[in-house]
Amino acid sequence: MGELRLVYDASNYVFLATLAHDRFGEGLGIYKPSQGERPLHDFPPGTLYEREVGAYQLSRLLGWNLIPPTVERGGPQGVGSMQLYIEHDPSQHYFDFREQDSLHEQLIRFAAFDLVANNADRKGGHLLLDGDGRLWGIDNGLCFHSQRKLRTVVWDFAGEPLPDRCVEDLERAAECLVSGDESADALRRCLSEPEREALAARCRELAGHPVLPEMFPYRCVPWPMI
Repeated sequence: MGELRLVYDASNYVFLATLAHDRFGEGLGIYKPSQGERPLHDFPPGTLYEREVGAYQLSRLLGWNLIPPTVERGGPQGVGSMQLYIEHDPSQHYFDFREQDSLHEQLIRFAAFDLVANNADRKGGHLLLDGDGRLWGIDNGLCFHSQRKLRTVVWDFAGEPLPDRCVEDLERAAECLVSGDESADALRRCLSEPEREALAARCRELAGHPVLPEMFPYRCVPWPMI
């Protein structure tokens, strides 16, 4: 990990880091140290970086690959998450992407992902479009609470059925989580037992009724929305 530059408009300490690799050369990463997390009343302190890593591991377990590669790393500010930086146009966000028919399939999958991950903070600016037309989800630290806390802007696809392949992926992920399958080991390490059980239950619930839900009657959108 090379030079660190503080990202000033973040609610927690976030650093843009210069990365170097013998094979792949230099790149950029987003480093979020645990000690820079602002305490929250409803999430255990010092766990947001683990949830960032967990979101990546859930995406891998499902085979959906929606989250940029994210790992736990020690750094100048202590242990935290390190996520590959995605080159994108920062002026674009979900409310632009939803108008593009070519992105609807990806957005439906994101809606399903955030539902089972119980993402409590999916703002419009947390979806990035890379130069190849692929969407990525960032800022996943408020995921996996054992109580329902879904807050997202991705509600435009309510009533859309999930593809059969997605249903199969959800069923497989739930089984791997509860059976102790080694493919879910990295995800299990990021979560408490109640959180793992709740995640598996949400996967099975959505697989059992594979239609994206309508907006909930309680608060279900984040603020600000972008």
